[in-house]
Order: sequence, then structure tokens, then C-alpha cells
Amino acid sequence: MGALDGVKVIELAGIGPGPLAGMILADMGADVLRIDRADAQPVTPGDPALDVLSRGRRSVVLDLKRPEGIEVLLRLVDRADVLIEGFRPGVVERLGIGPEACLARNEKLVFGRVTGWGQDGPLAQAAGHDINYIALAGALHHFGRAGEAPVPPMNLVGDFGGGGMLLALGVVAALFERSRSGKGQVVDAAMVDGVAILMAMHFALRAMGVATDRRGEGLLDTGAPFYDVYETADGGHVSIGAIEPKFYDELVKRLEVDDLPDRNNPAKWPALRERLRALFLTKIRDEWSAILEGTDACFAPVLTIPEARNHPHNTERKTFVEVEGVLQPAPAPRFSRTPSGISRRPPRPGDGGDEALRDWGCSSDEIASLRRDGVIR
Repeated sequence: MGALDGVKVIELAGIGPGPLAGMILADMGADVLRIDRADAQPVTPGDPALDVLSRGRRSVVLDLKRPEGIEVLLRLVDRADVLIEGFRPGVVERLGIGPEACLARNEKLVFGRVTGWGQDGPLAQAAGHDINYIALAGALHHFGRAGEAPVPPMNLVGDFGGGGMLLALGVVAALFERSRSGKGQVVDAAMVDGVAILMAMHFALRAMGVATDRRGEGLLDTGAPFYDVYETADGGHVSIGAIEPKFYDELVKRLEVDDLPDRNNPAKWPALRERLRALFLTKIRDEWSAILEGTDACFAPVLTIPEARNHPHNTERKTFVEVEGVLQPAPAPRFSRTPSGISRRPPRPGDGGDEALRDWGCSSDEIASLRRDGVIR
């Protein structure tokens, strides 16, 4: 029984942040019903049942271009605690299933929305992707080395950190508030806002004069040689994060060197970096792991996904799991009384739909009629 056991969630199918939020809620025990549109085209290659972000749901393929399809969705809204969607502003309103229509049917509904730019503002209707949102929020500028162009950190910061995670948090907070007020509300999770929130510490460091807007010159952006990645003799890499003096002292002791340039003098950082670069090239990655891993030197080898899966620390904690042959991250965070879990494999469109509709209040005769009429598929 997960922490959200009994919570009923409608997820209007989308890509990226919305599915991540749905996965998190499903892992925590919510009954997440994904609504796939009849005219939707696949957005990921291969078998949709391999899409880890879709785990834990059942799916109904619903024709939302027909009034009957809209009515079915609104009937589901009557029984729902949450609805999440990730369309451009105004799309669900034009379909007749926007916040006003849904909250008129169910005043306790939490209506969660995730977009890149937000529900309003000059860019609200513009297309965009993670790279654009993190650029506008002031984050992308800081990823990369001095003298080089910014490097996008995959789509982890905008889509997932500033989008899906923020939406899931907003939904849970709104559910908690509803337990006191008895009323639902709209949650507007914009990735540009979420990325700005993730940058809070950097704003503080700028205000303190510790950080600047010059890329690759600070403590945390590869400017400091004691917080960086180094190549090893076998072409692997290791990460060093020895910021605090006591951790740096531990690193130096285990490296068995005593004539390194002064780390407290930024003018000496280029020379220190070159010494460390040459030093780490003298051994293979696993040899450095044997020397430094598990100590206070703030060290970890840079691993691929298969290597991360098999690392002893991750193995003992069961950080990764395999479901029907598909490797994926285990649910997180961990709860002491109400553990999360993966209840279902990712559905193909329509998988488990009839069962879900019955659980959500539709009779078998109604489902058969809707299927004959092509409203559900």
C-alpha cells in the first residue's frame, strides 16, 4: 500500500514531464489512468511497453474529437482526485475539458498542468523544448567549461527536474491542502519557473560574490580543479568533489603527493589541474576506485548505466530493478511504512482499459456500446 493508495489520477497522455509525474504518482500507489488519444502518433521508437516512464498505469484510448468521448472523460473526472496534462495553454479548454469545466464537475479535483513557458506570458504559445527553457531561465549558460559553448545536460534539468518533479510536488501539495479546505485547485508547473527554482543556490552564491556569470570559473562548474572529472589510463573517467579542506586533505593523502600547487590560490588552479590530470592518467579507473572509493576524498567512478546497475552500492540498495527484462530505476523516495512499488508494466495504448473503466464506474454494457461506436478503441 503506497503513500498515495486510493488516490485516482487521470493522465492525459503526453511526453516528458507529464509522464514522469504520472510515473512518480503511480509508484507511490495512486491509480493512474492514462488517456491516449485515438489520433495520437507514437513519440518514442519501438515497443511502447518498453517505455519506463509509462509504468504503473492502465490505458484507455478515447476519441476526444467526439462529444461522446469528452463526456466519458468528464464522467471519469467526477471520480478523480487529480488530472494532469501537458498540452499548450488553451488546448484542453478548446476540447471542453479545461480547469473550469472539470472543476465545475468536481470541485475537489486537483488540475495539474505542466508546460515549458507557463500558462501565460509572451512565450506561452511558442513551441520549445528543454534546451530552450533552461536557456531562458539562466541555467544553460553555466553548463560547460571556460572558453567553450554551453553544454545541454541532456533533458534532465528542464523536462524532469524543473517540470515533472515540480508537477508531482505541486499535485501532492494541493492534495494535502484539499484535506483541510475540501477544495481542489489548478497547479501551473512551468519548466522555466522550475529551472529558476533549481538555480536558487547559484543566485545565492552570486549575491555573496562567490559565483560569477563567467562559465567554467566557479567552484561547481569545472572551474575548480578539485571539483571536476578526470580521464584515467584506460579511457575511463573519475569524479572528484573535494571542496572542503578536510576532504581535499584526504584526497591528497591518498594520492600520495605532497607538492601540489596551492588550492587556495585560484591563480594556481591551472597548474593544479594539470598535475591532477597527469596523475589520474597513471592508473586505470578501477585502480583509482580501489584507492579512493568509500573514503572522505569525495570520489566516484563515472559509470555507464549497465555499470551503475551492477555497482555494489546500488546493488545493495536495489537502486535499479528489472521488470520483465527491462532495466529501470526503482521507485524513490523510500517510505518506512508505505513503500512504493511498480504495480504494472508500461501499457500499450488501450491495455487494461476496460478493467479500468469498470473500476472507475462504467458498466460492461456501457463499455461495449462505446467500443462499438468507436468512442473507445
